[in-house]
Amino acid sequence: MGDTTVTTPGGRAEAVRRPVAAGPGPGPLGRFRTPRAPRLWFEILLIAVSYWTYSLVRNAVPEQRGKALRNADWIWQAEHHLGIAVERSVNHAVNSASWLIVGMNYYYATLHFVVTLGVLVWLYRSHPGRYAATRLALFATTAVALVGYYLYPLAPPRLMTGGHFIDTVLVHQTWGSMASGDLKHMSNQYAAMPSMHIGWSLWCGVTIFALARVPWVRVLGALYPVATLVVIVATANHFWLDAVGGALCLAFGFTVARLWYGALPYALPRRVPARNRDGDAGDPPPKALSATGTGRRAA
Repeated sequence: MGDTTVTTPGGRAEAVRRPVAAGPGPGPLGRFRTPRAPRLWFEILLIAVSYWTYSLVRNAVPEQRGKALRNADWIWQAEHHLGIAVERSVNHAVNSASWLIVGMNYYYATLHFVVTLGVLVWLYRSHPGRYAATRLALFATTAVALVGYYLYPLAPPRLMTGGHFIDTVLVHQTWGSMASGDLKHMSNQYAAMPSMHIGWSLWCGVTIFALARVPWVRVLGALYPVATLVVIVATANHFWLDAVGGALCLAFGFTVARLWYGALPYALPRRVPARNRDGDAGDPPPKALSATGTGRRAA
């Protein structure tokens, strides 16, 4: 993983400019596969365009109601055979506590976006060397989910015929479900598999747990996807198996990032050289030099 001995200041600077992950070679492709300091304007534009494209494609997937309901029946029966069909019991139990289910409705509607954007901002500010690779894992996770929405339309439990699930947003008249009430025509109601609430929350949880230094923050990171799993089931927006689909999508996303950068995002250096006016990495700052003072790259 790079040179282990550096004899001159110029050679030391060159060592920092080289790709820090195993795999990227010389040339334009290697340049793009080398972690570089992110640019704020580009990241804002990229995230905005990417989410707009994701929403456009997701909502353009044909709403195959009949197939989606049949798939929901199959999932429900499969869970009964596996002994994990507890969604309806959880849904009814939590719905009996109005304050709790209303809180979960707003959790489902807001934290999915707020926490994910918050983690991206934290990575941008505190872990710029790992930002691009971790963001790539998130984007690849979301992209492969679109394939699932197209190939396997699935109705959420609350829309099942004869499922006896409670649509908690409608019952308690809370804001937030893009598939209920006046907002239902703005979102594909039958894009429940995989669950990106789980895919994104796992991405947030793993990232926080891997990179945070404060123990209680790491604990919160680990608990966040667990709480999200309870919420998506209690509000009857997903089956347990939708969560499995979201986790598999995340595994795909991290595999893409690993193949592109030659290392998992969290194994990359925390800091990278700043860009010069041409957009390339310039001379490394003093901290970057001191981190490789013995010629061996810091983990």
